[in-house]
Amino acid sequence: MGAIKLEDIPHYTYDDYKLWEGQWELINGVPYAMSPAPMIKHQSISNKIGRYLDEAFEGCKVCQALLPIDWKINEDTIVQPDNSVICHEPQNDAYITKAPKIIFEVLSKSTARKDTGIKFEIYEREGVEYYIIVNPDDKVAKVYHLKEGRYIKLMDASHEKVDFSIKECHEKVEFDFSKIW
Repeated sequence: MGAIKLEDIPHYTYDDYKLWEGQWELINGVPYAMSPAPMIKHQSISNKIGRYLDEAFEGCKVCQALLPIDWKINEDTIVQPDNSVICHEPQNDAYITKAPKIIFEVLSKSTARKDTGIKFEIYEREGVEYYIIVNPDDKVAKVYHLKEGRYIKLMDASHEKVDFSIKECHEKVEFDFSKIW
């Protein structure tokens, strides 16, 4: 028996994806199971990030914080960031189609490689201004800012405050990382 050929691997689209049960992401036509469900520590941190983002952007009339929601990048790539901030009016209630301004991914053993590799490249390519990779075990968040199409690491944040400059908000929004652990 020979090696599997690329043309033998099924290629899925959004039409397939929306019929699946459970939590999935679809990247370049390849399904990724989002199971098992995140651990309590992961959920707790993500919950705190969501609450803090909601409060931080409360004064901005354009931007809003979101919990996991489908971001349909194209017909064969749909991802679900743990936390995000969008600064546009979504076209529908099922998913977003424009890049969020900020994405937080909270690492877990089952998703760490995807979050630091494939999704890092996708978010960079799609123009997500800030990408934050949160490691609950180390209590460190790697904060990246998009400059000239490439992510530049701003810092490893544990108890620091970071200002996110979002032009739609006309001011800097401060995020205090000490509040998420």
